[in-house]
Amino acid sequence: MNSEQQLTKISEYSHDHMTQDRTGHGFDHIRRVVAMARKLSTTENANQLVTLAAAYLHDVIDDKLVADPQQAVTELSDFLAEIGVSQPQTEQILFIIQNMSFAHTLDGQAVKLPLEGQIVQDADWLDAIGAIGITRAIYFGGHHSEKIYDPRISPRESMTRAEYRNLDNETIINHFYEKLLKIKDKLNTPSARQIAENRQQHMLDFLAEFKAEWNAEK
Repeated sequence: MNSEQQLTKISEYSHDHMTQDRTGHGFDHIRRVVAMARKLSTTENANQLVTLAAAYLHDVIDDKLVADPQQAVTELSDFLAEIGVSQPQTEQILFIIQNMSFAHTLDGQAVKLPLEGQIVQDADWLDAIGAIGITRAIYFGGHHSEKIYDPRISPRESMTRAEYRNLDNETIINHFYEKLLKIKDKLNTPSARQIAENRQQHMLDFLAEFKAEWNAEK
């Protein structure tokens, strides 16, 4: 099985696991991350199989999306072996998808990702900002019954990973300040940082308009 055939199987695996997602991490999100990873990798000397496989698979073991992340890792490892992905490539794919989330930048846990991981991380984080990011934030917050906004609740700063995962005192609008507006300065590649400039401004404009309407100024 060649790499294109392997990627077809990997795409099918991701589709089977993510198509029913209702948190904003469904297969439409996966397709955008893969497309952006392809775009970002055009000027980089990255391994395409590892890059695109990680892009397809980055959410199938996410601890906020699956009940048993370790079981998900085991099943994914077995699947990659079945379709002939080498052990070193499998280990690199798993390392990337287990360490690329925003949560891993908290508690001093951030690790240095290989180039392939930096590209996929950038592609995933770009999908969390801009017009799509605004929509996904609202969709995710609604799924978890978050408050839309409460000006008495200040955005959390210097969160631990546990605090970040605790949505009890979260609001959808605060999520922009706690995570989304910070992404631009955390991106790895020059191309991703350039794309992020426009998306950042869309979020800032949205927040300004939202608060003006919230306060009946408009």
